[in-house]
Amino acid sequence: MDVLRQILLVLHIVGIAALLGGVLTQMSALKTGDVRIVPAMTHGALTMLVTGLALVGVVQAGLDREVDNAKIGTKLVVLLAILVLVWGNRTADRVSPRILGAIGLLTIANIAIAVMWT
Repeated sequence: MDVLRQILLVLHIVGIAALLGGVLTQMSALKTGDVRIVPAMTHGALTMLVTGLALVGVVQAGLDREVDNAKIGTKLVVLLAILVLVWGNRTADRVSPRILGAIGLLTIANIAIAVMWT
């Protein structure tokens, strides 16, 4: 069970990297105003959702670890906000730089919650 948890955790981190990497690749587009939602953002956010839910299930199935439901709930709300922004704007030719900034800040907030909330 621990190997499965570790694999899911690696995939979860890959999803975070895809999402944040997608945001960072659009930073240069801020100068031209040609900001858009790239597929890496969509796939990264969805990967985070699926692997995050699977991680919670695997951890709850094991008897040696306990899940902090408040932390998981907070991370889920932040991720759902990211998903709404990404999914809702994925087909637009251009999006507001504020949307890109919100996605980036929410992603960093989700990372901070994961690391700092003990």
